[in-house]
Amino acid sequence: MAQLITTAMRSAKHIRQTQWRWDWVGRHGEALAAGVCGGCALLAWWLEGRWQMGAVPLYVLAYVIGGFAKAAEGIRTMVRERKMDVNLLMMLAAGGAASIGHWAEGAVLIFIFALSGAMETYAEQRSHRDLTALVQMRPVTARRLQSDREEIVPIERLRPGDQVLVKPGEQIPTDGIVVEGASAVHQSAITGESVPVDKQAGEEVFTGTLNGEGSLVVQVMRSSEESVFAKMVQLVQSAQESCPPAQRWMEGFEKWYVHGVLLTASAVMLLPPLMLGWGWDQAVYRAMVFLVVASPCAVMASIMPAVLSAMSKGARSGLLFKGGSDVAALSQVRVIAFDKTGTLTCGELHVTHVQGVNGFSEEEALLAAASVERLSEHPIAQAIVREAERRGLALEKPARFVSVTGSGVQAVWREHLWKVGKGDFVHVEDGVFQEGEGRGKEGETVVFVTRDGEAAGWIALQDRIRSEAAIAVHALRSQEIRTVLLTGDCPAVAAAVAKESGVDEWRAGLLPDEKVEQIRSLQQRFGPVAMIGDGVNDAPALAAADASVAMGAAGTDVALETARIVLMQDDLNKITEAVGMARKVNRIVKQNLIFAGGVILLLILANFEYGIPLPYGVVGHEGSTILVILNGLRLLR
Repeated sequence: MAQLITTAMRSAKHIRQTQWRWDWVGRHGEALAAGVCGGCALLAWWLEGRWQMGAVPLYVLAYVIGGFAKAAEGIRTMVRERKMDVNLLMMLAAGGAASIGHWAEGAVLIFIFALSGAMETYAEQRSHRDLTALVQMRPVTARRLQSDREEIVPIERLRPGDQVLVKPGEQIPTDGIVVEGASAVHQSAITGESVPVDKQAGEEVFTGTLNGEGSLVVQVMRSSEESVFAKMVQLVQSAQESCPPAQRWMEGFEKWYVHGVLLTASAVMLLPPLMLGWGWDQAVYRAMVFLVVASPCAVMASIMPAVLSAMSKGARSGLLFKGGSDVAALSQVRVIAFDKTGTLTCGELHVTHVQGVNGFSEEEALLAAASVERLSEHPIAQAIVREAERRGLALEKPARFVSVTGSGVQAVWREHLWKVGKGDFVHVEDGVFQEGEGRGKEGETVVFVTRDGEAAGWIALQDRIRSEAAIAVHALRSQEIRTVLLTGDCPAVAAAVAKESGVDEWRAGLLPDEKVEQIRSLQQRFGPVAMIGDGVNDAPALAAADASVAMGAAGTDVALETARIVLMQDDLNKITEAVGMARKVNRIVKQNLIFAGGVILLLILANFEYGIPLPYGVVGHEGSTILVILNGLRLLR
């Protein structure tokens, strides 16, 4: 039995090693084929003057090994899509060169074409690596706690409310809240933070992040299909299937361009022997050179390597683009519109001031308000309760609790009727109302507290502005981008946030459809607009904008699905980084297109005027392809 197990383990190990080797060959197959092609061509060239019969088979081998993949791709495109592409042009040129005895030139063409194809594949693989690595990091099982007993279950069986144990060094299997323990969590895969983040009871953790040296008990917040990690995987899949509009236009243009090149090459091959007295070998050779130098390989490789490099670099720092078109759209924006709550601000109210009146102390007013509000789920109620707990006040459960939507709450507490809410709901006297409303005019939210109809005090609350908001707005201004605040909040709050963050203008009291109208107005006034938001009410404006950005950690499902760019770390500084990167992609693409087009034009003119040798045409054309790919890969640094 032991021998059988040992044999099985060896077999499994051998299978894994074999699989690894095949995976390695699959990843590097094009580069290997190009290398073997070049080696065969070099050996054949060395033998050509010594043993002609041995040189030709080596040339044929170089043609087959180096050109098989591209020839198959060209034939597949012609059969399935009924169009000819640059792969077919290259194969025709190499075959034409061989047909008139120029084996070496054709082999050099095949080798450099295969080498540039391998480099382009490497660019795509390198660009996708940081994205697809997310899928491989997906946890499979979790330690679910059931009556102090552990059981290993697939993460698909976890439900909100379950509790899971995460031991030191393990992946966190769910989005949830820490209920016991403390540890440093490495969450760079989700948020892009390079430094571990300390987590303790009450703080949120994400699927796929790595626990440090402490043990954690985590309460599940979302099912595995709804986790931030799962959404990121969906973004990855959509990103890999997308390409920018310029690339789609280029692929449509390629079909017509290739037909034009083939017609011109046919004319170069047929007309000069009939009309100018050229020899057939000379005409065919010139036509083959024309096929090479006029092929748009460098032009076709000018866009996607740069775009994919930008997407890869962004993914490493917690910035996800859903597709190449989103990189292009962001590079054109002239205005960025911000939502307020959860975007420019943290989205969590905190108490800024408590005032007791009519003989009630500050602590008495706060204790009464927090005891009444403890049964409410409203953000204002939660902020008041948090402040009372922070001050160490012992809350007591009220009786006959009633919540009046949009106005406030009331309950019986210590045998008195208490109300907490707006001034017109609690009916406080004018002096107290005016004193509290004075804070409201400064951008704070004010609620009043009464006991049996008598004012007991008022509480001012405010949403904290993000620490990086002013820095991000200033950086956008330096990039010549106008910033606008669009919010449904009152004008006083909007004005206070706008002043503190430094945005150029603001609009307040907006319903979701009115935000859309503001986006369209900004588009007419300034040009392309990007919208940044996190809530359900932001989704229509996100859809209407030219570029849309969602706050990944705090954002709602609707916002994340509607937006095309996601800030996984909720760091507004990332938007300035994204704009700068998108504009750099735009510059690199323009450089590549101008360079590639210029080289093609120069080589075509030189061929017609002077008749350049095929190897020079190959080196000039394929060399320009390699250079534009390398230029696009600069963004990976």
